[in-house]
Amino acid sequence: MDLELLDRTLAAEGERSFRSRQVWGWLARGARDYEQMTDLPAGLRERLAAEVPFSSLRLLDQAKAGDGTVKALFATTEGHPLEAVLMRFRDGRRSVCLSSQSGCPLTCTFCATGAMRFARNLSVSEILDQALHFRRLGPLDHCVFMGMGEPMLNLDAVLGACERLPDLGVTHRRTTISTVGWVPGIRRLAECDMPVRLALSLHAPEEALRSELMPVNERFPLGEALDACREFYARRRRRVFVEYVMLAGVNDRYEQALALARALHSPGERSCPFKVNLIPYNPTGSGYRGSGRGAIDAFRAALQDAGIPVTVRLTRGREIAAACGQLAAERPVALGGAAAGAGLAGA
Repeated sequence: MDLELLDRTLAAEGERSFRSRQVWGWLARGARDYEQMTDLPAGLRERLAAEVPFSSLRLLDQAKAGDGTVKALFATTEGHPLEAVLMRFRDGRRSVCLSSQSGCPLTCTFCATGAMRFARNLSVSEILDQALHFRRLGPLDHCVFMGMGEPMLNLDAVLGACERLPDLGVTHRRTTISTVGWVPGIRRLAECDMPVRLALSLHAPEEALRSELMPVNERFPLGEALDACREFYARRRRRVFVEYVMLAGVNDRYEQALALARALHSPGERSCPFKVNLIPYNPTGSGYRGSGRGAIDAFRAALQDAGIPVTVRLTRGREIAAACGQLAAERPVALGGAAAGAGLAGA
């Protein structure tokens, strides 16, 4: 819901400010329409239904994978596309992967979103409406800003959304903001009062290879990005997640694992400030191939032997192009059984 429009409409109606809090409370609890907001006068509900759309986004399509992952394709009022994902895990976690931009201007070569045309930043309400869509499907408890876009290029709106996520059941400590290494944003996040987590998309232990995979490395080299992450850790005392997509014959060799370990854990550090998430590569039509299970296991073992905390991320929603790196929104996704209406790897 466009929360600014809601406030203006209520003010124009002569309503007191607590009405806005009432509406938001219903939204955060998963209300599907104004009629469910029974503590609002019936006349006010009718006026709001006529003047304030229930969502600032239009749901164009939705698909559900066999593992329970749900991907939704939305459009802004101008028609700019974006995708978001709900991931369900066997331990009961329900995590939403949210987009902060329609498209992305940073063109990482292995990422489907990077091949899209960048449209614009999303507003606080547009970010929240992705989460609210999935809240109406059930409870939520984790959130990752790993969908479309670079969150640090829209940090005001991302943090504005984070302020309200606890009302949906997602605490700040269970919220992770991912970045390709946009150093000013990392430093600003370190100063933020909210105890959100930080993830760094790294994907190569050498500057030259990282620049080839991620052009942003020319502006903020790997060493500078890692230094900013260390500053974040020193201030917040929370390990930084390192996202590392495994590309066959590109970044998955044993010596590259050793180089990554050296980059992440300096001899003078008492404990490693990073935890690595190895990500099996999901097809995007980029020309890269994913590393085999043997290569991933050997890479993980090399990091573990060097004292680096490491896990291999579960791949979810691959068959509906909802897995890491697959969000593209170039065309409507296949329906997952439910009709689309109007109105997306947890760390």
